[in-house]
Parts: sequence; C-alpha cells; structure tokens
Amino acid sequence: MKRCIVVLLLITSLSSFCQTYHLQKVEASSASSFRGLSVIDDKVAWVSGNKGQVGLTTDGGQTWNFNTVAGHEGSDFRSIYAFDDQHAIIANAGAPAHILVTMNGGASWKLVYKNEHKDAFFNGIDFWNDNEGIIYGDPIDGKMLLLRSINQGDSWLEIPTSPILEKGEASFAASGTGIRCTNKNEVIICTGGVVSRLWISKNKGESWTALQTPIVQGESATGIFSTTLNKNMLIIVGGDFQNESMTTNHHFYSMDGGAQWVAPATTVRGYRECVEFISEQVILATGPSGVDISYDNGFHWEALSDEKGLHVVRKARRGSLVLAAGGKGLMFLIK
Repeated sequence: MKRCIVVLLLITSLSSFCQTYHLQKVEASSASSFRGLSVIDDKVAWVSGNKGQVGLTTDGGQTWNFNTVAGHEGSDFRSIYAFDDQHAIIANAGAPAHILVTMNGGASWKLVYKNEHKDAFFNGIDFWNDNEGIIYGDPIDGKMLLLRSINQGDSWLEIPTSPILEKGEASFAASGTGIRCTNKNEVIICTGGVVSRLWISKNKGESWTALQTPIVQGESATGIFSTTLNKNMLIIVGGDFQNESMTTNHHFYSMDGGAQWVAPATTVRGYRECVEFISEQVILATGPSGVDISYDNGFHWEALSDEKGLHVVRKARRGSLVLAAGGKGLMFLIK
C-alpha cells in the first residue's frame, strides 16, 4: 500500500510539472489598452485601462461587462485592486492623480483621493489583507508618492517615511506588478529609469531598504518593470521599452533576497512588462513581443506565444484562473 501511495504521488507530481499551457482568446467589447488586472478567484476578475474603461467578469473570463467611469473618460486607469464582484479600487496614471472606489460592481464610483501636483502619477496598488493596502507613484520633490489605507481603500494617507529617490529614478505603470505585498507586513516596490532598484519594507512602509540590481538602467526608458517571488525565488524583468528586442541585462533572479543576482540559463525573449508565478514551479512573463514561460522555477525559459501587445498577466489570488490583457482590448485565458 505504501509503495502504491508513493507511485501515485510521483505520477501526480509529474503530471503537474508536465502540464502545458496555451492562450485562448476572449472576445471583448472594448478597444481600450489594458494594464490593470485584478483576478480574485476562478470566477471574478476586473480589468482597467485607458479611455476610462473598467471591465468585470463573473464567469472566469469567458464574458466581460465594460463601463466607462463617468467624468473620467480620458483617464488611463493602469492600477486596480478588487476584493469581490462589487468592491474595487482604481487609480489613474497621470496628473491630477485620482483614486476611486466602487461598491456596486462599477455602476458608480466615489473619489477618495486626489493629488493635483503636476508630477503626481500612480504606478501600482496592492493589499496585505482585506483592510490594509498601499499605493505608489512617481516621485514628487524627490520623494516617492506613497499612500496607505487601513479601511479597504475608502481613504488614503501619505506615508511620511517614503523613500528618497535619486535624480531620474521613478517607476513604470506597465502592468501594476511593480509592487508586491509579500506577507503580513512586507512590501517590494520596483523603480526604474536612470537608477533601477528594489525598495523593500518589512513594516508596511515605516522604513525602507534599497537593493541594487544589475538590470539595464541609465536612461528614462530602462529598468525593472515587474517583480514576482515565491518562497526564496525573487525575479525581476524589464529592459528598455525603446529597444524591445534587447536580450541582455533585462532579466535576473535571486535566491538570497536580492543580495546576489543571476541571469537565467535561458532567458525571456526581450523587454518584458510583467512576470507572474502561476504555480509552485511555473512562471509567465509577457511584453509587446510575446509571452514566455518557465516550467522550472525561472531557471530556463521558452516561448509560449508570439501574441503581440499583451501588457499584463495575473493569476487568481484564490484559485487557478490565469488571465492576460493588453492593447486594443486584447484579453486571453491562459490554461
């Protein structure tokens, strides 16, 4: 009996490891460019983009309902975080910077924060739990724009201890994955441009440590665009969005918390805007030139699809649903 159990577990493990993935296109009644994506479970997900568009699915991405946020028809909502099919938070890229909340599935939105500074620009949002969240943006007067909420996003306060950035160091609102709340208290934020670092706080933003990275940097279009982690594997991707075919110094991993960085044996095929673990061993990375996949925890990568124009891929926080979205209303299931 014990031998049978061991064999069964081995077969199950191998089957999971050998699972292959493909993209299944979903027809979406929107022509917006999507960069914000929040996948809650195997049924509910939200997407957001330019032209003030926000979309909701309640059937696992098969069909979508899109609405334009009233009064924000020209806004580019690149940041989104949703709690369920009724409650979601969006933030736009650009000034004036707004954060809005819906409690009725997107039928109406309430403005909960506004910043009219000419440099205000949000890049991403994440939550540690159902109440406490954090949002970050480009620097204002040298300090990272950093806000925290303790009431499910209904109000936001600036964090006075936000990092002081170098001249030319900012961030990219490419996929919303430049910020990750990693456990009960920790958060990682990517910066890019002339200087590209990982900023890590272990106490919900009260204090910060900066990690240097070997990723390409030095120009405004270069640096880290996305990060992801699972256990002791920390991954960064990016490159130069003005040189999408660049395949050097654009992708690294660390197994010691960022003290040392290593380039994979085989890497992704160019500039990438988003990287996401979709299982214990499997990782996806996407960008304008295609989608890449690693089946071995990020050590080796191969092409999954040559589909152009995908900006973001996310896995359900509770479940296995994986969705990707991009320009011109592109929407895909990945399974």
